[in-house]
Amino acid sequence: MQNSYDQVALDLFRPVRLNRSHLIWLGILTIALFLCLYAYSIQLREGLGVAGVRDYVSWGMYISNFVFFVASSLIGMLISAVLGLIGMKWIRPLTRIAEIIALAFAAVAGLVIISDMGRPERLPYLFLHGRIQSPILWDVTVVTTYVLISALLLYLPLIPDLAIGKKILNKPKFLVKLYEILSVKWRGTKAQWEIIHRSMRILLILIIPVALAIHTVTSWLFASTPRVGWNSTIFGPYFVSGAFVAGIACVIIAMYFFRKNYHLEKYITELHFNNMAKLLVLVSLVYLYFNINEFLVPGYKLEHGDAIHLKDIFIGHNAGLFWFAQLFGIIIPIILLLFRQMRKPFPMLILAILIFFASWIKRYIIVVPTQEHPFLPIQHVPANFLIYKPTLIEIAITLASFILVLMIITVLSKLFPVIPVWEMQEEFELKEKGNQS
Repeated sequence: MQNSYDQVALDLFRPVRLNRSHLIWLGILTIALFLCLYAYSIQLREGLGVAGVRDYVSWGMYISNFVFFVASSLIGMLISAVLGLIGMKWIRPLTRIAEIIALAFAAVAGLVIISDMGRPERLPYLFLHGRIQSPILWDVTVVTTYVLISALLLYLPLIPDLAIGKKILNKPKFLVKLYEILSVKWRGTKAQWEIIHRSMRILLILIIPVALAIHTVTSWLFASTPRVGWNSTIFGPYFVSGAFVAGIACVIIAMYFFRKNYHLEKYITELHFNNMAKLLVLVSLVYLYFNINEFLVPGYKLEHGDAIHLKDIFIGHNAGLFWFAQLFGIIIPIILLLFRQMRKPFPMLILAILIFFASWIKRYIIVVPTQEHPFLPIQHVPANFLIYKPTLIEIAITLASFILVLMIITVLSKLFPVIPVWEMQEEFELKEKGNQS
């Protein structure tokens, strides 16, 4: 890094400002959100009948979306906790980006569940009269806990940066005041640094079992039923490995955007894209193993229900979506990322977008097709009960959750530096001492 110690702070705080382009972007997102909320108001007034869900397929895009959001939120644990605790120094510039993404997806995941409720005013009953035997109560508990820990893990390392920022920034005044309040009289004393490091280490250790629990419990919502396609003992690790793939894709997209638009090429380098590509290949290979296991075992036994389900997703109604998810979400990225040229920023962006979209399709394939083949025969029902088809209102409400995530990421990335300033300064100091010696 060619920058001086002070220049590091100036570089990383430069994007922290309100400019016209971001206000326009937020305005577009706000308008789109209100349009989607109007669609939700129709559902709230008319009931879930305006969506594509029916008696047989009662979980559609909404629950697929919930599973995807929970999956994407696990990236904070992988980057900050797992790689951070084992001493991977190269991930330092990416930790805050991963935590912002994790917090945004985890926070909105709870709202996604509400979109699937016909009577959302009854949500408090879950907490007031919830039964400990219910996996849904477990899910709500771990999601809430994960959001809280993710928020703390984002805030604590931010405290020293806030103290630096209130000296550098002179406008807008509300932001300087916000920095002053949130920095909690940070002076950088030895005792304060010890508290920060100890607290961060406790949170990094604590978030690992909570993050594993959040997606394992989500998988139990499916696996605890005898339905064909869900009745599996590997759903826990299968969901977790798939979550890492989706989360890494999110981080790569964010890395490219922040690097290009915030001019952070000196801090988010091609080395980071190369290492993230290798990490993506590793977790994708693990995920590929679970995908093979998911279909090989029931395919080998080929019981009656499994035969109908596998035929549907392999060559039937849902085959197109299934093969798109498998090819573009796992197989093709693994092959292409073996070549160094594909591990450059722009090719990585294209692959990450494909993986991101394919990961959502994969959740749809997990949730919907198995409900289209119930144990009881479908008879004496309207034609639209036979095959699930999302409606425009359902699609709009689903898009609202993605808009909210984008808004949270946009606001946080403009209020605070997306790369930890004090950690980059610390890294610069170590390099300077190494050069002098």
